[in-house]
Amino acid sequence: MKPEDLQRLVTLQMPFGKHKGTLIADLPGNYLTWFAREGFPSGEIGRLLELMHEIDHNGLSDLLKPLRNRPAGQGVSQ
Repeated sequence: MKPEDLQRLVTLQMPFGKHKGTLIADLPGNYLTWFAREGFPSGEIGRLLELMHEIDHNGLSDLLKPLRNRPAGQGVSQ
């Protein structure tokens, strides 16, 4: 995982499917679990969905709250 991935979770919208247009960080847990069971898509979107599934599954979604209000252009500190 790259630090920028966390910021992408709160800025990137789901590009397809039932929840198209929903921020990755706001996808329901059962939808993420479905991907975990059926297989994540390839590429960046799959990697981010898998990361969000791990965050959600482990009850760590609150870690993304500070990133939601971050002004545009301010990345994640390393």
